[in-house]
Amino acid sequence: MLLAACQPGPAPTPSPAPPTPTQPPAPPAPSQPPAPGSAVHFTAQGDIGVSTGAKKVLDVVAAINPQLNLALGDFTYKAGIEQKFCDMVTGALGAEFPYQLITGNHESDGHEGDIENFVRCLPNKLPGLQGEYGTQWRVDVPEQNPLVRFIMVSPGIDFRGGQPLDYSKDSERWRWTLDAIEEAKSQKIPWTVVGMHVPCLSVGRYDCQAGQEFTNMLIEKKVDLVLSGHDHVYQRTHQLSLGGQCREVVPAAFSGGCLVNTDASMVQGSGTVFATIGVGGVGLYDVNEGDPEAGYFASWSGKNLNPTLGTLDVTATAADLSARFVPAEGYTFTDSFTLRRR
Repeated sequence: MLLAACQPGPAPTPSPAPPTPTQPPAPPAPSQPPAPGSAVHFTAQGDIGVSTGAKKVLDVVAAINPQLNLALGDFTYKAGIEQKFCDMVTGALGAEFPYQLITGNHESDGHEGDIENFVRCLPNKLPGLQGEYGTQWRVDVPEQNPLVRFIMVSPGIDFRGGQPLDYSKDSERWRWTLDAIEEAKSQKIPWTVVGMHVPCLSVGRYDCQAGQEFTNMLIEKKVDLVLSGHDHVYQRTHQLSLGGQCREVVPAAFSGGCLVNTDASMVQGSGTVFATIGVGGVGLYDVNEGDPEAGYFASWSGKNLNPTLGTLDVTATAADLSARFVPAEGYTFTDSFTLRRR
């Protein structure tokens, strides 16, 4: 009943699509970790594959030339071609580029690729990383006087033996995530970014695989940005917050009291933005504008509405975190938003 009044507003004025290259771009020079006090520039996308679409998205990343990329899971969709995927990535971005992995469900249990093989051929390139790279890890960038803490986790997907990792409330992995968030706040690291393969809120195909309690914990702790893939759509929420008229965010429902900012310029510390970038190269899914959760979203794109492949491009400074969706060649959909520190 509330959805008609809570549909996303007009999309931001699209910026021009990247120029069509006349030939594949040369790999950029190896990125160096950002110097203390400078910006942190990164890209993120998931659901990639090894098709022409995946190569187009890698071309966009190469043209943007970020300092690192977060690959949000689901890499090949086929067993036995992990090295082919790694060669595709390093051919586009260079062997020393930090193409940082978190597993998706297609490789977490080894049935369509194996995360252990991907980790071997695309190893961690960031100094100071803690945890199990590819599955659950954290890193501060830059290592000294960091601007961003990245926390990468794997709730809601099965591992070997068909068993998920335990991210239930007060479990060891819940506490690890919570401690990483709270430590970043106590150390006054300006920005906290959490990444995982599966989303909770979505106007795409899937329900809340990340877990309702885990998602609400991220909102309660005011994580600045939560990134995911899995749903083969692009979707980005308004800033969401708990308290007052919103005790918790409930999947498959909508509460206007959970919205704290509904324009593209938001204030850090007011709430959390969720973005799904499952458009890294594979076939797209439809979006459902009548989904009960639609009121939480500011922007979306799917097979049936503004279809796109591309990447999220994010720059964090001591003053703000600005993000834009950059489409691959042949697509025009864009989105942008900014979080500004108080």
